[in-house]
Amino acid sequence: MIKESGILIINTKNLIYNYNFFKKLKKNLIVAPTIKANAYGLGYKSIFNLLLKRNCKHFFVATLDEGLKLKNSNKLINIFVLNGLQDYNLKRFSSSNLIPVINSIEEYEKVKKSGLKFAIHIDTGINRLGIPIEKTKEIDFKNKNIQLILSHLSSADEYKNNYNSKQRKIFNRFKFKFANEIIFSLANSHGAILNKSYLYDMIRPGIGLYGGFENKKLGKSIKNVIILKGKIIQIKNIQKNQYVGYNRTYKTKTKIKVAIIGIGYEDGIPRSLSNNGYVYFKKNKFKIVGRISMDTFTVDISKSSHVLNIGMYLDIINDEHKIDKFAKICKTIPNEVLTSIGKRVYRKYE
Repeated sequence: MIKESGILIINTKNLIYNYNFFKKLKKNLIVAPTIKANAYGLGYKSIFNLLLKRNCKHFFVATLDEGLKLKNSNKLINIFVLNGLQDYNLKRFSSSNLIPVINSIEEYEKVKKSGLKFAIHIDTGINRLGIPIEKTKEIDFKNKNIQLILSHLSSADEYKNNYNSKQRKIFNRFKFKFANEIIFSLANSHGAILNKSYLYDMIRPGIGLYGGFENKKLGKSIKNVIILKGKIIQIKNIQKNQYVGYNRTYKTKTKIKVAIIGIGYEDGIPRSLSNNGYVYFKKNKFKIVGRISMDTFTVDISKSSHVLNIGMYLDIINDEHKIDKFAKICKTIPNEVLTSIGKRVYRKYE
């Protein structure tokens, strides 16, 4: 029996559907899921093992610590560490079958003669991590330990943005210059559906794998993966002209009936939903009233067509009211929504 006040239901069939969608974009395309940040909040161990069973052999994490937690003992499984060496001992990578993504010439100098497998990240214009184009002349791309050359698109979710094409053309300088045995990768979830010229040998889907999107074009192709629920922990009647929550931001105009939901901003329900968001029970829609607190929030259930009781769960995100809609109301992106869901929320895999 689930006792937690919050439940995150992960639809594993839909997640695999999304994984297969990306695989079908091109014959022999390597789909390397990004499972950093606890697999975007869904649980890294469960998602890693789920995809391993589907013969997935390439993964991306952000940090060495994330990679070490996977305890990969299979040398045929490649786990790339996006944030690079971070001054860690090279033996920690080699002993755990982890492949650092080299983001600077300084890091390259440390690994080039080490015998350690590594990837090269070229900055084609996002000006975040990655080796600047003018510095790449210092790299010996014939080094047999280079497993992958990658870059990252700045505006992949903006499908008509010419900057995507500009970055692709820069990346092509390396794709057509060096050995065929090196894997090339440019696209994330959104980049993968720009057009086939962005696919190369490997794509690195993250949010799209988990059912999130920032553009309807991707949303039409993938399925929702999560349902987020909150438990009713109290029901009460509030009289007219009374205030609800911190700082009296909501005042009742009539007598109302409210349900207090036992999760709050510590669990990933942002304060921006205060007096703004909704929760759902079957076909009923209930408005959030008052401020979101750390551990609770309040909804007006006065017009419920169902009998609601303490211990019942209301939907915050579901198949009809998906994560992209929720993110827009919160004025953020699905990535932030998912990775903000706290540890107190019970993860249930179906």
